[in-house]
Amino acid sequence: MAIPMTAAERLGAYKAEGLTVHEYAGWRTHNRDSATGKTFGPVVGVLIHHTAGRNDRDLCFKGRTGLPGPLCHNWLGKTAGLWMIGHGRTNHAGLVDGDVVNALMAEKSPLPKDDQADTDGNDVLYGLEIENLGNGSDPYPADQYRQAVLWAAAHCRHHGWSEKSVAGHKEVQPGKIDPSFDMDVFRADVRKQLATKPGGTAVPKPTPSRPRVDLSRLVTAAKTDPPARQGHVTYLAGVNLVEAALVKEGFLAKAYAGDGSYGSSTRDAYARWQRRLGYSGSAADGVPGMTSLKKLGAKHGFDVVA
Repeated sequence: MAIPMTAAERLGAYKAEGLTVHEYAGWRTHNRDSATGKTFGPVVGVLIHHTAGRNDRDLCFKGRTGLPGPLCHNWLGKTAGLWMIGHGRTNHAGLVDGDVVNALMAEKSPLPKDDQADTDGNDVLYGLEIENLGNGSDPYPADQYRQAVLWAAAHCRHHGWSEKSVAGHKEVQPGKIDPSFDMDVFRADVRKQLATKPGGTAVPKPTPSRPRVDLSRLVTAAKTDPPARQGHVTYLAGVNLVEAALVKEGFLAKAYAGDGSYGSSTRDAYARWQRRLGYSGSAADGVPGMTSLKKLGAKHGFDVVA
């Protein structure tokens, strides 16, 4: 655990890492400390998000109904660069899994499964919101992604952390899907950056990875969700990616997509995709196989792992 950086230290760390920093008016005193009666820190790591929107810098500063700002410490636009949004406690993490928080603090890898929400992540995690629709097909410009790597590395370098103190929101809070790139690849890029001097250019410009769908988890969802209660969720992130692809193929109505549940409508839609590929009988039962899922991913921007 570490003492949070001061406002001046944050600015200095970002600039030393090679970032150009923009300051939102009032960011130095913009936090949720007084309103919640809680003080930010000690800190254990950094958390990466996507905003699921466009031009949402002001939203991240001001907040929205039921969730007052600031909604992050920094906002990173597609082309607008890195902005200072808040300093202190911000509303970005919510309740997260305490086992994952402990793993970040101990720098254990891999992170444990986030199967509960019992710890306030706003107390202990720095938060970055990256402007992106988060639908698996909205690209992250290489420079935007690189700035995210530098942002994470700046915190790790200041506190003496490794890349194992970096997590995605989807890794700490059940049901979250952000960010929509592979966090193992992101951490590897942070590790490469930390191996250079601050502001160094020895690390090639990283390329953001595509989101991944775990076939075994998706198959479990396809067999578990339909007979369960309405809206039962087994594998939210992967199902959402597959449902979005099936909507684009014209096999699934939008009304049945986006809830993370591989229900009967999703299973029927996937069976239609299998039949389009030439499968029939039990091979077109709506339960994904490696070949059919890889072909769907190739068309719609995600990779498949076993």
